[in-house]
Amino acid sequence: MKKVVVFGGSGFLGSYVVDELICRGYDVTIADMKDPTNLNENRSFFKCNILEIGSFLSILDNVDIVYNFAAYADIDKASLNPLTTISLNVMGNLNILEACKLKKVKHFVYASSAYALSDKGSFYGISKYSSEKLTHEYKNKYDLNYTIIRYGSIYGERAGEDNFIFRLLTSAVKNKKITVNGTGEELREYIHAEDAARLSVDIIEDNQYVNEHIILTGTEQLKRLELLTMINEILGNDIAIEFKNSNHKGHYKITPYVYHHPDRAKKLIANPFIDMGQGLVECIRQINFDLESKN
Repeated sequence: MKKVVVFGGSGFLGSYVVDELICRGYDVTIADMKDPTNLNENRSFFKCNILEIGSFLSILDNVDIVYNFAAYADIDKASLNPLTTISLNVMGNLNILEACKLKKVKHFVYASSAYALSDKGSFYGISKYSSEKLTHEYKNKYDLNYTIIRYGSIYGERAGEDNFIFRLLTSAVKNKKITVNGTGEELREYIHAEDAARLSVDIIEDNQYVNEHIILTGTEQLKRLELLTMINEILGNDIAIEFKNSNHKGHYKITPYVYHHPDRAKKLIANPFIDMGQGLVECIRQINFDLESKN
């Protein structure tokens, strides 16, 4: 049984990956500042701060694989908080890399972003690209094997306020209104966190993905206007939709790719996968349940 530590395993995507690892028989430890909730009980939890390497070094003894999902993830908030973003996303990742080197971890998996490919994303994109380069250098200097996963637009029932679709659905359910920055023409390839988690574990079970960049997004491109129309129809065409700030800064419109980016990546597709409409219905059901539980 391989031992795996998941930094940020109490968070949104990390929690799905933890469940998938446990289902496949891995010995899993969550390393996080936040206590895990609604998670599989067959795992260990270690409370730590990735900005303090001494707080977690001991849990990497005899560990085979490390995932790092710990990050400041909201792009708009990150653009307003450069110190926090760079500190957590870059220095935190560097501490984990150093710990993996010291403890001779066999495989490091870094949760990056499509914005690492882009000149968009402000300090968030910079932090992800910087951490990718640090991960490369630890392979070059210390032979620490890695896989970098560039996640696209992820949604799911466990999402919180940092997640775009969660905010849309919550506003639609509570206020019967959705307000979105942009024009509605922006294209995204949405993927459910459960599908992303399954692929994230597939990657560590196949040597072809060692020391590679992987892209995990959905199977179909969807305009934001189409997404909002879908949400409106699911909720009975009772939602007011408003677009504002057509010059929405920091976000790409159609593609994150830029010509000068040197790193090629392979894209994985989930098959079968959770249909977008069905996924949205499940998210709405969870939001309604949470709102009713608070009343």
